[in-house]
Amino acid sequence: MAAKILIIGSSGQIGTELVLKLRENYGNANVVASDIRKGNYEVMESGPFEFLDVTNKDDIKEVIERHQITEVYLMVAILSVIAEQNPQKAWDLNMTSLFNILDMARDGVIKKVFWPSSIAVFGPDTPKTNTPQDTVIKPSTVYGISKLAGENWCSYFKSNYGVDVRSLRYPGLISYKTTPGGGTTDYAVEIFYEAIRRKSYTSFLEENTVLPMMYMDDAINATISLMQADIQEEYVSYNIGAFSFSPKELAAAIKKQIPEFTISYKPDARQKIASSWPQSLDDSKAQKDWGWKAKTDLDEMVVTMLQGLHYNI
Repeated sequence: MAAKILIIGSSGQIGTELVLKLRENYGNANVVASDIRKGNYEVMESGPFEFLDVTNKDDIKEVIERHQITEVYLMVAILSVIAEQNPQKAWDLNMTSLFNILDMARDGVIKKVFWPSSIAVFGPDTPKTNTPQDTVIKPSTVYGISKLAGENWCSYFKSNYGVDVRSLRYPGLISYKTTPGGGTTDYAVEIFYEAIRRKSYTSFLEENTVLPMMYMDDAINATISLMQADIQEEYVSYNIGAFSFSPKELAAAIKKQIPEFTISYKPDARQKIASSWPQSLDDSKAQKDWGWKAKTDLDEMVVTMLQGLHYNI
């Protein structure tokens, strides 16, 4: 029986592109998009879409049973910056959504789950460079705390109930197709819009704040490859990496394409969050276990972003 897939949170930055790639791979009718709000026109029109509140377990189960869903990609989350403004709301949404899906997987309603983690699980005590897969993990943000708890709950459901749940620790993700949704790495998308519109940008992070980043195509490919891989005797939330840069280094790469571009710096509360995160990741376990390798480098990403946004702004 072919996989029937439900993406919950299909209107978000990752969900939008994930839906389209999965439909390309599995067929439009076999990939159901869902969100509490309308999303990208192509997502809405190219295949089935359901309005869905991820905190309503009965509604989720009804959609799963009606569409005969076998796999769920749970892409819903309140991200780092917004979570700091409303910790209780972020915790409730991030945890309730995960429990709803893990419970249904435990009960045999679905066969396989993807749940995204993040570099936010790491904290100021974690080694900054080439951060190991297994290391000190003491997050200092609401978002990171919820992601670490989620990793532990996924491990628990895998160990105790045999739930097939898989996870990636996403770095900052960059795409021209959808706007970011309240994360600390959002500057790395915003800067391209401003480079085209105004030829200048004011960064909310300090010039030498290095963070691990990835072009969205690589993140989508990693997600689907992990779900297709024949692995996972135990639960692992995999580090995946591509390239790392600071706002200053990204600006320099943009200036190669737009020589008149300038950048200034006005750090805000997001600086504290960014300073607690790694600068680069050791993703050797992902390479070993399922052949992970990023394809897009920094300069290629910059060219692609600028070209793509010229047609979208």
